[in-house]
Amino acid sequence: MRIHILGSAAGGGFPQWNCNYKNSKGVREGTLHAKPRTQSSIAVSTDNEHWVLFNTSPDIRAQLLSFPDIQPARTLRDTGISAIIFVDSQIDHTTGLLMLREGMPLNVYCTDMVYQDLTTGFPIFNMLTHWNGGVNRHTVPIDEQSFTIPEINHLRFTAIALSSKAPPYSPHRDQPHLGDNIGVYIEDLQTQKSVFYAPGLGAIEAHVLPYLQKTDCVLVDGTFWHEDELIHTGVATKRAREIGHLPQSGEDGMIAFLDTLSKPRKILIHINNTNPILIEDSAERAELTAHHIEVAEDGMDIIL
Repeated sequence: MRIHILGSAAGGGFPQWNCNYKNSKGVREGTLHAKPRTQSSIAVSTDNEHWVLFNTSPDIRAQLLSFPDIQPARTLRDTGISAIIFVDSQIDHTTGLLMLREGMPLNVYCTDMVYQDLTTGFPIFNMLTHWNGGVNRHTVPIDEQSFTIPEINHLRFTAIALSSKAPPYSPHRDQPHLGDNIGVYIEDLQTQKSVFYAPGLGAIEAHVLPYLQKTDCVLVDGTFWHEDELIHTGVATKRAREIGHLPQSGEDGMIAFLDTLSKPRKILIHINNTNPILIEDSAERAELTAHHIEVAEDGMDIIL
């Protein structure tokens, strides 16, 4: 199984276009040892020809152009994207679907809650019906029942419901439902290797723990270093957990939890532009390295 990181930043990317906090300003001016990043998305394949795309960020066009393997060029108009799985209905994970309209119909897998959001509050599924009928939507079960995808050989997928909030535009923003946000356990049935992908892992719940313990690679939420990072930097007024993200630092943070896992390779993704781990020579990045935790970057390949 090959996992290719198309984008590794949280919403807004890095640098964020309108942000002058020291991280975005420094990478923009070239004064920081840091790499620019596009918004979070990955692609997974076992044959390097048929790919499952996880999320479609607003940066999708640039991401696809930077990854020639996803364009097999078998016909005059072609794509290696066999299916798309949405882990939630957030703007930074779904807007790029509009940029793929020329390739419709595409197979899109999502939960009922995500489908509801994308046909009401942000009705992109409805809009896309005007391009070759739009998406072929497939339901993702949230009872931990596994499913497979045609053309994607040897991979099995299991969605695990995560506690979270629906996006601000959602009709049920203040009434969380199972399926608003999922993690996905991906198994390669040939190699018996697996990865757990959850860019919005805001809490370590009992039903999630077994997947994190048994997998070969965890690719999880790296949004914030501090619980009060947005407040401290002056860019917003909410804490990390209030908006569904588990910060890395602290006694009950992501680092402390990942230290309890002995088996998997540990990689953080969906990194906010305020997070000091983006600076490669920062003390925070050194602390991650000491704990054997990696930071995803655009173009990174993970082979399992």
